[in-house]
Amino acid sequence: MSELYPGTARELCELDHQDAFRLLVATILSAQTTDVRVNAVTPELFRRWPDAAALAAAPTAEVEAVLQSTGFFRQKTKSVQGMARALLERFGGEVPHAIEDLVTLPGVGRKTANVIRSVGLDEPGLPVDTHVLRLSKRLGLTEEADPVTVERDLCALLPAPDWGLLSLRLILHGRRVCDARRPRCDECVLADFCPSAFRVGR
Repeated sequence: MSELYPGTARELCELDHQDAFRLLVATILSAQTTDVRVNAVTPELFRRWPDAAALAAAPTAEVEAVLQSTGFFRQKTKSVQGMARALLERFGGEVPHAIEDLVTLPGVGRKTANVIRSVGLDEPGLPVDTHVLRLSKRLGLTEEADPVTVERDLCALLPAPDWGLLSLRLILHGRRVCDARRPRCDECVLADFCPSAFRVGR
């Protein structure tokens, strides 16, 4: 997997960002839409409101207009502005490192917190999204369906610095090869030892 998808966590992440705050905003916006769509709207968003203070004070209707194409834009606007205000009120405008602090921010669950830790802050973190859930079960790395339990099972397999890289590589592989309905097992470098190879979508 490291040969197929080389690079650092920052390089492998498909959400464009310059710092942990912008990654946090982009990750919140990525719910129920594609990274491509998020990357299309964030340049304008950050041109107008480049940091937590600016975003927190921005007119809500104007933020909604910028985010409209991402879907659920009213809730996303509420989340990113609430997150920005929480950063200012409780963390001096800086993105906190502890997962226990990150998950207290509006719009931030455990998956998003782990994205920020592993990609934006160079801390251990293993985000479990739908791709990671699907591939980890297909590969026989876990038998669980609960994301927190899957995270625990996967973390036990690797040293902490590799957690985020594993997640990102599974996500990329899930997008490009191991499709949910019709995985391309004939193109998969993992097919030789994947217990699900040539059994799904046939």
